[in-house]
Amino acid sequence: MAEILIIEDDDVIGEFIGAILQKEKHEIRLAYSALEGLSTFRMWNFDLILLDLGLPDQDGMEVLKKIRETSQVPIIIISARDHEDNKVEALDLGADDYITKPFGTPELLARIRTALRHAASTPEAQNEVKKIINGDLCIDIEHHRVTKNGQLIHLTPNEYKIIQVLGENLGKVLTHTYLSQKVWGPYSNESQTLRVNMSNIRKKIETNPVEPEYILTEIGIGYRMLEK
Repeated sequence: MAEILIIEDDDVIGEFIGAILQKEKHEIRLAYSALEGLSTFRMWNFDLILLDLGLPDQDGMEVLKKIRETSQVPIIIISARDHEDNKVEALDLGADDYITKPFGTPELLARIRTALRHAASTPEAQNEVKKIINGDLCIDIEHHRVTKNGQLIHLTPNEYKIIQVLGENLGKVLTHTYLSQKVWGPYSNESQTLRVNMSNIRKKIETNPVEPEYILTEIGIGYRMLEK
């Protein structure tokens, strides 16, 4: 069970999402504006926030920025804005995921489970992780190697860094900028190099690189390692 804040100006959508989450035994609080959402956020400790961008009194991006000034609580954007630039901006500002309206209930619940599970992994706990097991894929962090079905996959150092970052953020969308900076440094912009590396990784880990089972491309945004 989680404490979830829904910031959504459409009361029909907000109450519908709330009813779905209450059936999953979550505790729900609804806010219908940016001001009410920020006030509620400051009054209570939440495990997750669902945030609409098209709020009546302030853009949801500003709400996202303000929350990120003081908290790393998982935030999933739920918005009718489906332009890639909006998604990239929200993710780069610190959103954990982005769902475009209309969406299905199973997708919403799956994204929420992923965000909550990822938040439960504290930095201390992550430091103790020696291996990430995802289906037949094993990322051995201690020895910097990857195997599939027990067979060693030969990766370059940068290919390994990419796959480790994706594995550590299992189920999350990572933007091109985020991945590039994690692999090549805080001021790099290696989007094209990243694409080349990703193509090589898929050839090595996917049964059919054209229909990947492990690493999904979020077109114009970045990549997500699927949970198996």
